Amino acid sequence: MTSSEARGYHGIDIGGTKIELVSWRDAGGELQEVFRERVATPGTDFDEFIAAITGLVARGDAALGTAAAPAPVGIGLPGVIDSASGRQLSSNVPALNGRLVAATLQQALARPVVIGNDCQCFALSEAQGGAADGLPSMFGAIIGTGAGGGYCVEGRLQRGLNAIAGEWGHWTVPATLLAKYGLPVLDCPCGKQGCLERYVSGPGLSKLHAHLGGDGAEPLSIVARANAGEAIAAHALAMHLDLLGHAMASLVLSYDPHAIVLGGGLSNLSHLYQQLPAAIQSHLFRGVQAPPILPPRFGDAGGARGAALLARQQTK
Repeated sequence: MTSSEARGYHGIDIGGTKIELVSWRDAGGELQEVFRERVATPGTDFDEFIAAITGLVARGDAALGTAAAPAPVGIGLPGVIDSASGRQLSSNVPALNGRLVAATLQQALARPVVIGNDCQCFALSEAQGGAADGLPSMFGAIIGTGAGGGYCVEGRLQRGLNAIAGEWGHWTVPATLLAKYGLPVLDCPCGKQGCLERYVSGPGLSKLHAHLGGDGAEPLSIVARANAGEAIAAHALAMHLDLLGHAMASLVLSYDPHAIVLGGGLSNLSHLYQQLPAAIQSHLFRGVQAPPILPPRFGDAGGARGAALLARQQTK
């Protein structure tokens, strides 16, 4: 590849039901989409999963025309990679649990393969060209089925020793807040108890509604009922806002980002942008200012883009 040729990158967003590959050409620092394809996720057969990825990448290579210089691959994948063994943990794709996903794909594809979790890819996409573009630092906070995130400085993802920087969903709710609302200490699939995501995620909000005597409705329904005057729904939203305010205040004290960009299903709840800053401020000590809370520019559509950006960051 000559210096005048634009380098290509593949970004792959892996979910429990679909795999989406987007191939990009890096032209003057801007990623330009060249090819996009989505296939069903082979959830239980590891060999079929690897074959699906290699097939997608081969077709993306053809679109990029990079046969002489295979494009690096970035992958956004839910779950955690064990830093000691390199094996995938807690994936929503059963075939991947306990597998050496990165090493297997790198061998199969014969090129650099970089894996980040889906929350980190979201953050990176919003830091570069997204809602937080140009800011010195930002935190991307996913609040959906679970809760997680990523932290970027000067547009670069900061991953940490175990590549898990930003896993705020597995911080523990303080005993004072559990006692304030009479909440039970819930078990978490991560093996801990009382993790924030069990209370502030979408399912967590439904659990709060049920805890107060409601029927555990979906978040959008809870918001609609609160707007219609249902006391239990309004109480559940206020409780959720307080818990989320504590979580975001902890992020401020830990990372001090210049903005927090929300992602995931709950990022569509408009009241969060109006009320969350004050809820955060109530958990901060005097002299510390809550950062702006921003809606995402790319949202779920940024997963493959963020994965490609991660590949570019790690392979330059």
